[in-house]
Amino acid sequence: MVVELWETVKETITAYTGLSPAAFFTVLALAFAVYQVVSGFFVSPEEHRPRSTEDYPQPEPLPPPVQLGEITEEELKQYDGSDSKKPLLMAIKGQIYDVSQSRMFYGPGGPYALFAGKDASRALAKMSFEESDLTGDISGLGPFELDALQDWEYKFMSKYVKVGTIQKNDGEGKESAEPSTNTGEEASAAAHEETPRSVEEKTEEATEKKDVANGDAAKEE
Repeated sequence: MVVELWETVKETITAYTGLSPAAFFTVLALAFAVYQVVSGFFVSPEEHRPRSTEDYPQPEPLPPPVQLGEITEEELKQYDGSDSKKPLLMAIKGQIYDVSQSRMFYGPGGPYALFAGKDASRALAKMSFEESDLTGDISGLGPFELDALQDWEYKFMSKYVKVGTIQKNDGEGKESAEPSTNTGEEASAAAHEETPRSVEEKTEEATEKKDVANGDAAKEE
């Protein structure tokens, strides 16, 4: 089949050009070489020079992660990527990580942008994008969900730099409010206890004064 095709090609070349196949391909190669040489006179060398990596715009280097220490969840919201001058942060199980290097995923417009600036532990464990799951509360999760969350945590620990922790709300305000309530109750109870005494004392003083008055009156008589 191939031999027959080659014979047909040779006969066609000879019939249309009057040249042998060897002469035809030699002329074709020379014509291509002449074209390359001539085109080189009309094209600047810059267009033929292969573009190096310096010719392409390079992304600005990321600033080194800044340690924030302990911050509140409200303060963490400032690092959701809306301000390009601030690092992009995200928390898992109360631990805050700088995910600026993955801005394409966690930055504005990314598939996980709603997790940025929050502790998204519950959402990651359930792979949920519901607003109600964007919290660090992992109570009530099943073993498979906790395993999934553990995998996410390992990934973040190995890939990103930890820059802080979320301040825990230990209910000190409630505790501080309790003594004041007790004090008020105690004061109220003390007032209730002292009220009968004061009434009795006033009664006794009135009786004494009355007796004294009666005695004085008797003496005058």
